[in-house]
Amino acid sequence: MVNITKKSNTLRVAIATATVKVSKQETIDAIEQRKIPKGDVFEFARAAGLFGVKKTSDVIPDCHPLPIEYTAITYQIVGLTIVINVEVHTIYKTGVEVEAMHGASVTALTMYDMLKPIDKGVEIENIRLLKKSGGKSDLKNDKFPEIKAAVVVCSDSVYENKAHDTSGKTIISRLEQWGINTAKYEIVPDEVDTIRNKAIELNKASFQLLIFTGGTGLSPRDVTPEAITPLIDRKIEGLMETARRYGQERMPYAMLSRGVAGFIGETLVFTFPGSKGGVEESLDALFPQVLHLFKVVKGERH
Repeated sequence: MVNITKKSNTLRVAIATATVKVSKQETIDAIEQRKIPKGDVFEFARAAGLFGVKKTSDVIPDCHPLPIEYTAITYQIVGLTIVINVEVHTIYKTGVEVEAMHGASVTALTMYDMLKPIDKGVEIENIRLLKKSGGKSDLKNDKFPEIKAAVVVCSDSVYENKAHDTSGKTIISRLEQWGINTAKYEIVPDEVDTIRNKAIELNKASFQLLIFTGGTGLSPRDVTPEAITPLIDRKIEGLMETARRYGQERMPYAMLSRGVAGFIGETLVFTFPGSKGGVEESLDALFPQVLHLFKVVKGERH
């Protein structure tokens, strides 16, 4: 099965359809008048479709078991065709399009089974996905080349060439995925004044996105939050709360990170952990969806 442990829970919606075509009007009349020998076609098929949605992971090997939080199965008769629509919702790490299509398939097959004694010409014509939403796939084509970004590594050991930077380069690489060029990449020691002055300098240089990595822990030299917090005009506490929650679900020490985020003037500032893993988790938790914030601050709609 595909590894989805890096994904975050979001509302996922899928709508699928299937069509069942009968060969004569008498079959449609019998369905509407509830005169099919095996029972009420619509209700039996709806119940079967609900089971089909819930049991998808039992019969499709690569489908992940997931919580089904809403399913609706509706019908429309158009001439000699019955159009089946299945809508499925979940709040989870992966989508429900296969669940919706499986539900539509089982609903159509149940109709076929119930109708074949009175109509040998019944056909299932197609099963397809109409719509899906939720997760980062909605944002996968979004690019933000207009954003001017800077990355600053806060680390005594990297500054003194005693260690190699991995976290800053990871951030730069990930920003490139969203079309963002890192115009400034610097390494500074773990000194409050140095870090604070660098933030002021980059803010004055009209950088829109400024990411510090390192110095967010609890060692005596971890001072990045102390340097940046007094400069923030508008705190956005939910950002780092989201990053810490995401990290805590994957390793036991994320709760110890003291990272902060917010605006210094018109510059969005993040303070991420100094480890490559901590940076990757922070980026996975927040990006690229947080980049739409730049549209919001311009007065555009969410």
